[in-house]
Amino acid sequence: MHGVQTLSVINSRPTAVVIADQLREGIIDGAFSPGDQIQEAQLASQLNVSRGPVREALHRLVQEGLLVSRPNRGVFVQELTVRDVSEIHHSREVIECAAAEILLRGGRARCAATAERLDAIVDRMQAALESDDWASLGRLDLAFHTLLVGEAGNSRLVRAYATLATEALMSLTHFSGAYPRPERVIPSHREIADQLRDGDMAVLHGSLHRHLALSSAERESTVETHASSTRREGDER
Repeated sequence: MHGVQTLSVINSRPTAVVIADQLREGIIDGAFSPGDQIQEAQLASQLNVSRGPVREALHRLVQEGLLVSRPNRGVFVQELTVRDVSEIHHSREVIECAAAEILLRGGRARCAATAERLDAIVDRMQAALESDDWASLGRLDLAFHTLLVGEAGNSRLVRAYATLATEALMSLTHFSGAYPRPERVIPSHREIADQLRDGDMAVLHGSLHRHLALSSAERESTVETHASSTRREGDER
């Protein structure tokens, strides 16, 4: 199954939020590929709803940056470039460092409690890595960072980070080079939790930067991986 066929009929009272959530998950999971057109009438028929809430759901996702509206052409899934992936990483770093500063100002006890919750997620990440469950690993990774931001208690940071997290999951689906090497995943997350406990913002900032920034070598790898994938798709057509 592919695209709109992966969505399920909404049996309860249909809402734009529910439709947007289903579409967002489809985009993250790769059921919709970058550049795919999302047709309002087809969606309404598949979900057994009127076109009004579908239109509102599409508008929500356009505002989030997951879809792009092209005049006289329609609505399409956003196509992430390697530059987009780099910008996502940089923007996440800015927000996560701001959240970490707020947490550190809240005192050691608050930081220690947050670190415990982060460690619990890393334990689940370890299990996913050992079972080669990369889909779960990616979502747990983002859950770790989303928790870090959420614990700061700043609703605007949380709202801004939510879209970045979704874009990050998209990049993991379509740019395999955007994810850290397996041997770095667990230690780098443990390091962030430990440094939050220690309370040194300069050290924590450095770790977040190294964790989230794509090195030039990784960026080149991402470009090559994406280019090779694009060439294969072209050959298959």
